[in-house]
Amino acid sequence: MYGERRPEFDPNQVMQNLSNSWKRFTSKLPGGGGTSIGIIVIAIVVAGLWLASGVYQVAPNEKAATQLFGEFQTITEPGLRWFWPAPVGRVQKVSTSEVKVMELGFRSQASSSTSVSQLSEALMITGDLNIVDIRLAVQYKTTGIKEFLFTVDDPGDPDRGNREGLPDGRTLRDAAEAAIRQVIGQRGIDDVLTGEKEQVQIDTQVLLQDFLDEYGTGISIQSVQLQEVFPPQEVRPAFDDVVAAKQERQTRINQAEAYKQDRVPRANGAAQTTIQAAEAFKTARVSRAQGEADQFTTILEQYNLSKEVTRQRLFLEAMEEILPNVTLILIDGEAGSGVLPFLPLSGGVPSAIGGGL
Repeated sequence: MYGERRPEFDPNQVMQNLSNSWKRFTSKLPGGGGTSIGIIVIAIVVAGLWLASGVYQVAPNEKAATQLFGEFQTITEPGLRWFWPAPVGRVQKVSTSEVKVMELGFRSQASSSTSVSQLSEALMITGDLNIVDIRLAVQYKTTGIKEFLFTVDDPGDPDRGNREGLPDGRTLRDAAEAAIRQVIGQRGIDDVLTGEKEQVQIDTQVLLQDFLDEYGTGISIQSVQLQEVFPPQEVRPAFDDVVAAKQERQTRINQAEAYKQDRVPRANGAAQTTIQAAEAFKTARVSRAQGEADQFTTILEQYNLSKEVTRQRLFLEAMEEILPNVTLILIDGEAGSGVLPFLPLSGGVPSAIGGGL
């Protein structure tokens, strides 16, 4: 009752069952199940399985390159595809939308937010013979599948986990290092540390893309970003003071620009008001002068017609204007000749007595 327990899986028993099943299958074949027919059936099954293994799926963000006996054939688009399986054919899939990052001068730590400096890559000489510690991040993606897979035989970069054969290993790292060193070597340390960082990134990206296109890597650079730029450790405090002074200078410039933007419109408004007042004064004076000239012309015409009357009238108008509060009494000399004129000392004052002076 408590004898030896039989194992749940007996390999010998499985092989025996397969042998018996094969014998029963071959016995039903024509000719009593000859060996040649069995071999043919096995070959057909194996060939079918081998051909079925050539089915592959290309994701929407991928493209695939096919090779037949090691020779490149074509680029296949996303979808369900079939190609000759190994060892006759080979299919290599490459992501065309993934943006990857190559770090130069430092290595990020996956377990923490810190990074480890790589001084052999980070230390560079500027155009004014200073040394700077630069940390650069290059974002790139694959656009030329054929060039990426078959043009460059890269030795790989184990330090960053890049395998052999693809140009985003040592080729990309060396090209990026050469580009940034060339750009930095053409500028002074102040430009690199302060105001020219954006231009350094642009120039490095353009130069790096030229290198990669010349090599035929199939890599497209998306951006080049300076993560950190440090001066030499020995003079870092002095450079920090320089940076602070330049920031203060820029702050003062911004304040001056703000004051200018406030004062200039006010000055323009005051100037415009003065100009308008002057224009109004000009118009009034010109109109007044024109009126006086017209009046003088009219008087001149009357004077030419009747000189004595006009002279008398002008004299009287002038006297009225000069002596506005004095009562004028006119006496006709001819009419009162030899007679003592009577001038009232009180009461009403006549406007004129006689006909002339």
